[in-house]
Amino acid sequence: MTYQILKAGESRSFAADHPLIAGAAESGDVVVIVGVNAGVVFRELNNRERKLAILIELGAECLGVHTGEGRGEEGSNAVGFARFRLGNGEPSNLVELVRQPRTADAAVAAAKQVFESAGLQVAMCGDFAGRIIDRLVRPYYNAALTRLDEGLASAADLDMTLRLGLGYPEGPVELMERTGLAPHYDVTQALFEAYGDAAYAPARRARVAKQRQQR
Repeated sequence: MTYQILKAGESRSFAADHPLIAGAAESGDVVVIVGVNAGVVFRELNNRERKLAILIELGAECLGVHTGEGRGEEGSNAVGFARFRLGNGEPSNLVELVRQPRTADAAVAAAKQVFESAGLQVAMCGDFAGRIIDRLVRPYYNAALTRLDEGLASAADLDMTLRLGLGYPEGPVELMERTGLAPHYDVTQALFEAYGDAAYAPARRARVAKQRQQR
């Protein structure tokens, strides 16, 4: 299967030297739009219906922001995707694919084939802001940062306890500081606005890091 890459600004998922980028053709049955402005390029793309699949890189937003929604029956040959990346850390090997209720099965199969052929692993999810990982782990990071503020334990003891007790390779405080508290703020603020759930409200330390970044 051939696919082409359309670049729409800086991509959080794929650098220029990734096998997915290197394996692209000048044209193809599948269009992969990478970059922060992927939705804009998608909306301006001609003859969208003639493609087997159009893959749109997402941030924290829903695919429906770009494709539209209607009566819970939306779906086409457009598939959303995001390669999970925690803040400023290296992207993981996992790509979360987003489908709508009536997304074409052929489009989903094509998307899986494109990413798996580039050595990536794929997980499927419905069209929800934040997808699977961010919705599960961001409250955990917020809770750890809040417990640090409350004086439950030192950062070193919190991290050690969770590493040894749960078998995590890295504690939450050191992980947030290594990958960036300001990027954590960006994601949690977007999820808090989307769902109104207090568990997603950015922790104080993340807010402070964001404010410092903006100075």
